[in-house]
Amino acid sequence: MTACGTGEGFGTVTWWGFSPAMDFQKQGLSTSMKALRSNEDGVPELNILMVGAGDSRHLLTTICRAHRWPTRKIHFYIVENNLELLGRHLLFLTIALERPSTMGLREKTELLLELFGNSLIRSQTATYLQERANDFINYVTDLDYFEKKLPMVDMSGLKFKERDQLEAIFKFWRDPNAKMFQISKLWDLRSRQYLGNRYDSKEGVYDWDLHMKLYDRGANVINNRQYYQWRDKGLAFVNREGLYDVPNKSLASGLLVNCKGEKIAARGFWGDIVTSPYVAFGIVSEEESLLKKANGIYVKTAQDISQHNVTALFHELVSKERYVLLPAKEEATLTEITDEDQDEDELKGASRTKDKATGENYLPLPDVNIHFLPLNCVTELHKKSNYQNLFNVIYFSCSMVHQLKPELEQIAAPRATLIVELTKFMLDMRSETLSRFAKRVAELGAAAGFLPVGIVDSDRDAFARFELKEDP
Repeated sequence: MTACGTGEGFGTVTWWGFSPAMDFQKQGLSTSMKALRSNEDGVPELNILMVGAGDSRHLLTTICRAHRWPTRKIHFYIVENNLELLGRHLLFLTIALERPSTMGLREKTELLLELFGNSLIRSQTATYLQERANDFINYVTDLDYFEKKLPMVDMSGLKFKERDQLEAIFKFWRDPNAKMFQISKLWDLRSRQYLGNRYDSKEGVYDWDLHMKLYDRGANVINNRQYYQWRDKGLAFVNREGLYDVPNKSLASGLLVNCKGEKIAARGFWGDIVTSPYVAFGIVSEEESLLKKANGIYVKTAQDISQHNVTALFHELVSKERYVLLPAKEEATLTEITDEDQDEDELKGASRTKDKATGENYLPLPDVNIHFLPLNCVTELHKKSNYQNLFNVIYFSCSMVHQLKPELEQIAAPRATLIVELTKFMLDMRSETLSRFAKRVAELGAAAGFLPVGIVDSDRDAFARFELKEDP
């Protein structure tokens, strides 16, 4: 650590991504979509390889907006460098698939964002995490039972050792003992290590990082107060008047650290403490009214935009139509509010009765399959015949781009799209470093047979896209 800190505020685990959520069917090139192969039923199959996405923002966005596109069977193949990330993928997916009879739209949105980006959560959220963790333990130890409950998810590709480790992770999540993961102390320790002698003037550092870095890179909708609160305490989404005092154990992971010349395993918070979770869902939106200004100040915050965007996704998943933001009512009588509550309760009651009769716990996804692959296996996939020329869209996060090897060409389908996350929102990197990274990405893509699409501006673009060149 230098006198000015470690310079590694992004951490070693990508709990949330460094780029906005995307719909792979929208970002995939039209040539890639036209080259899709059809299954025996004549339905085109879209195979997507996600390498190091970290969170589920791209996965959920693509699934929830699938109704906007021609009918396709979508297969996701997920590779991470950390098993806790696979556990969080499963957690966020089950939240998204909770039936309306079990959980309302607002409650579902707040629950996901709270677990997604908060160091501390409410007691009811912790209870939900413990209940789901208990279900997940049953899933990973009995794949037949898992298939009955979540038939769209396939864990059979994981190694036995990895499934055993996942079971241990879920048991940790299930344990209600808050002292096992004192994240507030761990967060403060990370901040002290990162800031060094700047810790005593940390608010000035927060202000500089927000105004001179995040704002300069296009995330100027992030609110001062909310960003400072997250930098200081790790609380990004405080949606209700509640007590946020339970550690979010889904943000715990292990890391080998040096201690007196020896490497020991340490559980802690090893994720981002600089950029914030707001980038994933909170800085862009299809609803343009959320990005309006009044007197030069944004009317809505990144938290408001995150909540709207996630709500819109969950609405589309159920209704198969776009979410329309209605203007707020100026007034509502007590009778109107009571009648609305009664109608919603009646709908939920009828839906619960139907769910009990069918025995279904989660919303179905008949046109989606999600495959969890072994950790860091990308460079080995070309050795297996079932992955040869398979993937139509391939996504690499900036933290996993070192695994973009020439062998990637062998698992890419004809005219495949390669999407690589750039380092635009990694605040510890200077402009010249961003440019060098984008240049290196282009070189790696070219070595794998991919040609760039358009001109990449490393200061403005969050992603670079490439197309697999045709054989001569």
